[in-house]
Amino acid sequence: MAFELTDANFQQEVLEKKGITLIDFWAEWCGPCRAIAPTIEELSNEYKGQVLVAKVDVDTNADLSMKYDVRSIPTLLILKDGVVVEKVVGGKSKAALKKLIDTHLVPA
Repeated sequence: MAFELTDANFQQEVLEKKGITLIDFWAEWCGPCRAIAPTIEELSNEYKGQVLVAKVDVDTNADLSMKYDVRSIPTLLILKDGVVVEKVVGGKSKAALKKLIDTHLVPA
């Protein structure tokens, strides 16, 4: 299951840790967000132990939404060692998301 990130735990769970994080900025009322949710859950299971797959509810975490300039949802961010390396606005296929994640999992 995707990890729930909040304004309160983001620093500790993402910025202070090494590795890859995939963050789904979403809202309960957002149809495309609900459509991509099963894919996010699948990625969470498939990359368990390799990638932190997390969700941020934009309605309850406005600070994070503003910090990362989230203007449309769903917005997906991939962070490596706390730095944004990819930003995807709108839905993407599972294969496309896996390709993006795998690109950043490969050691530089």
